[in-house]
Amino acid sequence: MFSFFNNDPTKKLRKTYEAKLEQAMKAQRNGDIRSYSTITEEAEHIWQEIEKLEQEKA
Repeated sequence: MFSFFNNDPTKKLRKTYEAKLEQAMKAQRNGDIRSYSTITEEAEHIWQEIEKLEQEKA
């Protein structure tokens, strides 16, 4: 009945993932490839968490 009160745990992770990708893009544009690769790796870990949570829901 009140399912709209339930928080979607992936929603916050997706927002964090999007922010990491944007950070990585900015680092790449500034020529900081080391930071780009580190931030991209962090984003990949977040994406794996999102996929894991979505598989648990299904």
